[in-house]
Amino acid sequence: MENSLQQLRKLGQSVWYDNISRKLLTSGEMAALIRNGITGVTSNPTIFEKAVSGSADYDDGLRVLAATGKSPKEAFEALAVEDIQAAADLLRPIYDETSGADGYVSIEVSPRLAYDTEGTTKDGRHLFAAVARPNVMIKVPATPEGIPAVRQLISEGINVNVTLIFALDMYQQVMDAYLSGLEALVGQGGDASKVASVASFFVSRVDSAIDALLHTKIDAGDDSLKPLLGKAAIANARLAYGLFRDAFGDKRFEALQAKGARFQRPLWASTSTKDPSYPDTLYVDTLIGPDTVNTMPPATVTAVLDHGTPAITIEGTSAASQTDLDALAKAGIDMDAVTNKLLADGVDSFAQSYAAVLDSVWAKTAELTGYRRNDGSLLEHTATGEATLQRLQDDRIVQRIWDKDHTVWRPDPHEITNRLGWLTLTDVMRPMLQDLQSFASEVREEGYKYVVLMGMGGSSLGTEVLRQSLGSAPGYPELVVLDSTEPGWVEGVSAAIDPAHTLFIASSKSGGTIEVHSFYRYFKDKVAQAVGSAATGAHFVAITDSGTSMERLATDEGFRRVFLNPADIGGRFSVLSLFGLVPAALAGMDVERLLAEADRMSVECAPSAPAAQNPGAWLGATLGTLAHAGIDKLTLVTSPALASYGLWAEQLIAESLGKEDKGIIPIAAEPLADTSHYSNDRLFVYLRLDRDDNDATDAHIQALDRAGHPTVCLEMRDCYGLGAEFFRWEFATAVAGHILDVHAFDQPNVQEAKDLTQKGLERYRADGRLPTPAATPSPAELLATATAGDYVALQAYLVQSQDVDEALQHLRLAILERFNLPVVSGYGPRYLHSTGQLHKGGPATGVFIQLVQEHADEVPIPGEPYGFRVLAESQALGDLEALRSRDRRVSRVTLEADAVAGINALTASLK
Repeated sequence: MENSLQQLRKLGQSVWYDNISRKLLTSGEMAALIRNGITGVTSNPTIFEKAVSGSADYDDGLRVLAATGKSPKEAFEALAVEDIQAAADLLRPIYDETSGADGYVSIEVSPRLAYDTEGTTKDGRHLFAAVARPNVMIKVPATPEGIPAVRQLISEGINVNVTLIFALDMYQQVMDAYLSGLEALVGQGGDASKVASVASFFVSRVDSAIDALLHTKIDAGDDSLKPLLGKAAIANARLAYGLFRDAFGDKRFEALQAKGARFQRPLWASTSTKDPSYPDTLYVDTLIGPDTVNTMPPATVTAVLDHGTPAITIEGTSAASQTDLDALAKAGIDMDAVTNKLLADGVDSFAQSYAAVLDSVWAKTAELTGYRRNDGSLLEHTATGEATLQRLQDDRIVQRIWDKDHTVWRPDPHEITNRLGWLTLTDVMRPMLQDLQSFASEVREEGYKYVVLMGMGGSSLGTEVLRQSLGSAPGYPELVVLDSTEPGWVEGVSAAIDPAHTLFIASSKSGGTIEVHSFYRYFKDKVAQAVGSAATGAHFVAITDSGTSMERLATDEGFRRVFLNPADIGGRFSVLSLFGLVPAALAGMDVERLLAEADRMSVECAPSAPAAQNPGAWLGATLGTLAHAGIDKLTLVTSPALASYGLWAEQLIAESLGKEDKGIIPIAAEPLADTSHYSNDRLFVYLRLDRDDNDATDAHIQALDRAGHPTVCLEMRDCYGLGAEFFRWEFATAVAGHILDVHAFDQPNVQEAKDLTQKGLERYRADGRLPTPAATPSPAELLATATAGDYVALQAYLVQSQDVDEALQHLRLAILERFNLPVVSGYGPRYLHSTGQLHKGGPATGVFIQLVQEHADEVPIPGEPYGFRVLAESQALGDLEALRSRDRRVSRVTLEADAVAGINALTASLK
């Protein structure tokens, strides 16, 4: 005797199983379900999250994946693809028996891409190829951005399950996208009979939402609305079925059907009843009709087998269904508002489940690899830090950050809501990697020997860290970073390269950075001399935001490529965007691995982890808590191979948190000294690389701990772990900004020095000379004013070299040992785009020593009446004036031609 599932199939309705797990597939249970009448399988992130977190079935696979260094996203995808392939193979006989009409299994694109058409399309292609089965469907949400992705995927012959459909007007768009995709496929000579699609119309969630609104009105005394309870979902679905019959019964589809096209069958999803007072087979028995699918969770399948009543129930119901919806509208129920919210909530729910499954994968992977989330000794501040973490948990700060809630920092969303794209940047960048790698291969094959990145601040510092830590791969161009207008520095880069075999990257978020435009003019002239004016554009690439003057310049002057970065990312948070990935790819770095590490850390920092176990929140709470306690000098100590990390971290911390007379002062690459010279306002964070020569640094950190200084150790397996640390520190900075009550994403004082620079250049244009700076105290006189809690900043407008680096380190050590003050050191004008915000907007505890050098020769900037000497001097003078206008303590020292001798003389005078 036929069971209810088999009877439904005879009536024209397929029953798919809304569940998947490794055990279900390997135990024989799925095979038994297929024998009982199941003809397809659907999955979603929530289902996978329960499967992975609720059993040990995936542990062996995770152990293997962990050993290969897979990110949580990559590991989850590998496990999910294995399950989908196994289910597809079990269903393949049905697919073959029905000539491709049934027997499908669905896998969903990343829910993080729900509002990204290009990302959804690329992820859909990728998953279809990864599963490599003809009976797989790619689930795409019915968002406004998802609809064009559906059309594109169908046009490429990829099966699509369009999910999260609630509204009738959206369903119309879904059907149109399918038909348009088929028309494009046929127009390209494709076979329409080889592509299938379903439109997943969600049912029970509609009743849950509308019944809640009705109960509010009923509780207020309107009993006349009681008959409408439990009517909305069925009426909505039945009207959708009517629209389906109309769309696939007209001449448009007939033309396609003649070429083998199939119906896009309506699929009833969310068919378990949520209200226990309703029959458990309500959304099955009432929605039975030909050419439909009902995907049922396990409990509903069991109920239908036990007491389902198979019979055609959906045909001829449109008029009554419209009456029910009209009655709901008359009762004040806004169906559009309900369905719009259901779509948004559905996307959010799947995104949270997706984050949760990645977190489960990461937790198990971490357990297998022994990775430590947080390791620190905060001494007497531990209890305070724990209280801060509890407040973060109670106030849902981590969740609100991921929700991009601007009120975490300020009531006004200005420069916050449009600066949080870094949170989900890995999902946005990953689909672009293939293009970047292809471009890198193109440049390499054309014989380019050098790539020169011309940028400042956030457009260059992250790349410089990658350059120093990872370097160019064998056979790829040498990566050079130019972020100084010092004429000797510019000439040094020019002398080190061959312009005819160099690709130059003009990198500027705003597009108007004066340094970058000056670099471009200088090297455009050099390239033109080497290869001729007609071929010059092929040697230049731009990275900028859309609509900037840099984009217009690149287009007008025929640049080889223009990379437009997502606009919702601030410069100092952009290292994992195109600003960092384009030069990294050109240098042959493994950008996929870099993003995988960042993705791993983003999962670690997800809301599903308690704040105390969230590495980004924990670090941010530590920074903010100690800063409140007066420990506001963040000293970054690194393994030797990571020495450059501070260049990037300095800007992130200083520019994000140094404002409103508050801030955390980052101290990077400081020479090690005896612990007796360190003031009690310091937190030491040690970024430790396994297998590096760490003996001396390990001993130093241990000594600091014994001396009573709070210390934190962050472990890295290899230099690609920088991807994870970039994200950890970005998240920590956002959390610390909340704790310190500062706007973490603006830079209100940076413009001051820029404006004063322009003022100086205007003076030069008019008078042929720059303003003469007022006299300042000597360094010794200035340092005599320093007290406990102060810090010293060396601002070196010099050409960087190993000898200059060493001389500055000796000067830092001399000041540290004599005055017991932390000493930061930065090259100008680089630091103007980094720590400059802190110097002017942070606490008035800085003692600034500006080191400048006399320049005998000018290096012209084509098209300008001044050269790089004047530009650099104007920048130094502009910053000097900006500091003085804020009553900062500053000394200006002019060194003669031999900068090293001058620094050494200053060092000797301070001992």
